[in-house]
Amino acid sequence: MQKKPFFVLHFAEFLLAFLLLLSGVMMSFSSGGFILNFKQIGFNIFSAAANGVSVVTRSAQNTFNAVRELAELRKQYNVLVEKLKDYEYMQRTNSEIRKENARLKEQLEFAQSLAVKNFPANIISRGADNLYSTIVVNKGSRNGIKKNMPVIAIQNGNVGIVGKVITVGYTTCQIMPVFDYECAISARVQNTRDIGLVTGNGSDTLPLKMGYIKKRVIDALHFGDVIVTSGENDNYPADIPIGTISNIKVLDYDTSLAIELAPIIDFSRLETVLVIDQKTPNDKVAEEGEAKK
Repeated sequence: MQKKPFFVLHFAEFLLAFLLLLSGVMMSFSSGGFILNFKQIGFNIFSAAANGVSVVTRSAQNTFNAVRELAELRKQYNVLVEKLKDYEYMQRTNSEIRKENARLKEQLEFAQSLAVKNFPANIISRGADNLYSTIVVNKGSRNGIKKNMPVIAIQNGNVGIVGKVITVGYTTCQIMPVFDYECAISARVQNTRDIGLVTGNGSDTLPLKMGYIKKRVIDALHFGDVIVTSGENDNYPADIPIGTISNIKVLDYDTSLAIELAPIIDFSRLETVLVIDQKTPNDKVAEEGEAKK
């Protein structure tokens, strides 16, 4: 027995359904629900595009401003760096001027206190080799400098022997320093008053030598003892420091001690000296002495 279909769509029913659907669509169009608003769509598209352009423009402007500000900051930084360099240079210059003024004041006060006439001078050149060394200063015969005048200096508050004048020009003179091989100074141990002879080793980096101090006084000597000029032979003023004892050697074949001295004056830093005229009194000191009477 053949089964009948569960659902049979007749033509009349299909036509009715189609007409109902068509009627609904037509009613929807007539009510405006499906009418496209092209003006609104265009406005939205334009607004989105304008907003995008605005964002890109602001980003570009911000980047440009940042680059410009960075360039300005770099320029200001370079200016400040140069100002800092100028400030540091001024600080160094002022410091050097103050030190120079202190040195000159120290030398002036010392020069004025000496009982004998003296000539402050600046070192203008130095010469040295294995056998010979000299110091050249900017004072000569025009200023009253004479051969064999002793030369001293004050350095960091310490007075010390520099050497003696060996050659005199019109505006300059040459000084043989105490460390020269040919320099020999009659000297004493300041504490014990034992007398000996101080000679140089040819270089300001080597110690001075003191000889003719007898072995029997070794127990009375100490490292750091000051050695001064004896004042004998009228070559140098008496009791001007030369150096301090840095080493003492006992030699079996010698009756005297071999003593090494560290010079009082640091020749590598020496800039100014005083040339001494032992035979002429200091007028300023003499005037002050007369005033006190």
